[in-house]
Amino acid sequence: MNSILVVDDEPNYLVVLSELLRDEGFEVFTAPGGKEGMAVIQEVDLDLVITDMQMPGMDGLQFLQKIKQINNDLPVIMITAFAEVEKAVAAMQAGAYNYLSKPFSNDELLVNINKAVHHYSLIRENSRLRQEMMTRTGFSGMVGKNKSMRHVYELIEKVAPTPSTVLIAGESGTGKELVAKAIHFNSPRADKPFITVNCAALADNLLESELFGHEKGAFTGAVSMRKGRFEMADGGTLFLDEVGEIPLALQAKLLRAIQEKSFERVGGNKNLSVDVRIISATNRDLKEEVSQGKFREDLYYRLNVIHLGLPALRERQDDIPLLVKYFVTSFADRLDKPDLEISSDAMRLLVTLPWEGNVRELENTIERAAILCDHNIIEADDVQPESLANNEQQAWSRDLDLEQLIPKNASLNDVLYAIEDKMLNQALEDVGHVQARAAEKLGITKSLLQYKMKKYGIKKKK
Repeated sequence: MNSILVVDDEPNYLVVLSELLRDEGFEVFTAPGGKEGMAVIQEVDLDLVITDMQMPGMDGLQFLQKIKQINNDLPVIMITAFAEVEKAVAAMQAGAYNYLSKPFSNDELLVNINKAVHHYSLIRENSRLRQEMMTRTGFSGMVGKNKSMRHVYELIEKVAPTPSTVLIAGESGTGKELVAKAIHFNSPRADKPFITVNCAALADNLLESELFGHEKGAFTGAVSMRKGRFEMADGGTLFLDEVGEIPLALQAKLLRAIQEKSFERVGGNKNLSVDVRIISATNRDLKEEVSQGKFREDLYYRLNVIHLGLPALRERQDDIPLLVKYFVTSFADRLDKPDLEISSDAMRLLVTLPWEGNVRELENTIERAAILCDHNIIEADDVQPESLANNEQQAWSRDLDLEQLIPKNASLNDVLYAIEDKMLNQALEDVGHVQARAAEKLGITKSLLQYKMKKYGIKKKK
């Protein structure tokens, strides 16, 4: 039951309003003034305060300011007379949720109350989830209670205090950098730099300079000495994102730097020593890359002292509602849309989608919906993928004769399994087993293709 405090110096008004709210299912507390209201706030876990603006002693604006000192998130609705609009604007600037000018209807009041209470419940739930994760693991920004995620948290707790290198494996968008940051900020190096290098974002000839720095004149354009990421991370953590993209020629120098904790800048001959913890991440199967001669075996084992695998979002669908609520609250703050909500239909749809881009795709979907939705309510149409919205793309399926293709006694799982297996093999065969092209032909991501190949036991071919 939601608890509301009503503060007004008119006893009759308190009686009428409290009866209305109790009839609507709220727990109601009343106070004749700001001083008495503060006593209630300090003793009761409230969901909303409704206060008159004009009161003797402590007026509504002063009362609001004191509330915000105790709980900045607690919503406050101000009741004003028509002539007090300027004061109401000042109250909004001071953090009031909304104001109502007398006279107002009961319906108008209840609409505002329900919005304010719902908004506060989202804030509290988000805060509770973050606090729970912080209390348990200290992992700010990580949301999820699925069994596989709890295992990830346990691994981070064990690994963070050690100096060991960690390899984080997972599909794109699963939150590998968040995990790397959690390890760093829960380690003895937390007050030292956390430096990131995206190994896939730089050309081969620039990556070496980015990692190790260069001396003046080392190559065309090197007009001054520049420190690399290893030096910048000295004493802290260096996060090598998409480490599988590092070319073979550079892998030997990286291995030496990790083993000996020393290196030379590009174009230099001075040996530089650093104390850096290495955390790397990949969406590739590095063991397979080693077997194909694309990744050094000795470097693989040096990076993979601790292996931490992140589940895809489709493997933790029970976490989707938590993530959605987290992102809705986050974008409500960022976009200055305090009333932002998500409908139950939209939530049901989000839980059923495949999320090939994982948590990052879900976050992007919620951000787009938060910007484009009408009336600050995210509906199912706002989060529906174009592939589902465009029914014309599936027009061929309406003419499909199932009786000619599928035995009558076949189960749904058997049929889906057979069709998916055949389509995967056919697509790979059509493009000469080039996975990127096969994924494009099937309309899925390369990482999802690799997941399905593993699921159906389809071997890679050179």
